[in-house]
Amino acid sequence: MRKTLAAAGLLLACACAPTSSRFSEEQLARLSTLAGQVETGQLMGHVRALTRSHQEDTPLSCTPVQREQYAPACFMTRDRARDLMKSRLEAVGLQVRTQEGQRGALTFTNLIADLPGTTRPEEIVLVGAHFDAHYMGADDNSTGVAGVLELARVLSQYRFERTLRFVGFDLEEPGMLGSGHYVDALGQEKLAGVIIFDCIGYYDTRPGSQKSLPGLPAPDTGDFLAIMGNDHSLGLATDLHQLNDTLQLMKLVSIIAPGDGTSTVSVSESLMRSDHAAFWYGGHKALFLTDTADFRNPHYHQATDVIDTLDPESFRRAVQISAVGLATWAGGPR
Repeated sequence: MRKTLAAAGLLLACACAPTSSRFSEEQLARLSTLAGQVETGQLMGHVRALTRSHQEDTPLSCTPVQREQYAPACFMTRDRARDLMKSRLEAVGLQVRTQEGQRGALTFTNLIADLPGTTRPEEIVLVGAHFDAHYMGADDNSTGVAGVLELARVLSQYRFERTLRFVGFDLEEPGMLGSGHYVDALGQEKLAGVIIFDCIGYYDTRPGSQKSLPGLPAPDTGDFLAIMGNDHSLGLATDLHQLNDTLQLMKLVSIIAPGDGTSTVSVSESLMRSDHAAFWYGGHKALFLTDTADFRNPHYHQATDVIDTLDPESFRRAVQISAVGLATWAGGPR
């Protein structure tokens, strides 16, 4: 997740789910079974391997990053994490293709793996996370990548009407280069819904552990998963709240930016801090799921962002609520 500048004067609203649900008891039972297949051991195993890959990798050179006027990347790595993500997606039976691009002196490679839909394969439901990280990057963003990998394992056991797409984005930290390139290259592809993970594993139950986002009175305890969306994606956020109300997975707080979420500097600097921003700019329905990073986590972009700081159970629940949302939007599970 990229650093943010100070922002003020932004008035946001929390999404509140209606009291009635559009989901049948049979559908909710299937989704509950699916959510139960998300395993803490799998998630933490991925994070352990990813942090090790960052620790053993060679950091990017600062020079081209500074010349391109992006944030310094002297402690940023991505190559071994990308290779690990690719191999683990392939290990669950998915074919992985790469998408390469370049901006200035920086080259990047995204990873894309599809679980084809049965009746509407041209319509895509996407979940993605960036695999580049500062230092070991346990929360930012090994948790996000691990979430994508565990969802690929669980969801690939089923079939869905729409295509489920699992994406690893490169070079989010210097300015969302991989996701920007991905959205620019979409062409006529139809995205029915998008979830972006960035920092989903750090939680703190102590009062005062949560800072308020600019312009929004937020809870002062960092024990919730934040869902950031815009008016276009309000329906997706409402679905997650309705599903969570029934399945009782975790505390959710939604923040919905007006319009397409890109209309003011305040929004751009406080809510558009990860790869979902590229989808918002492209007019696509996308939700950003996060523990709010440096508004809560003191280890953000530090050498202390290590696996022992994470809350495995809350991390698992964040992936569970994402699993049921993605499965619903994809038209399944079957």
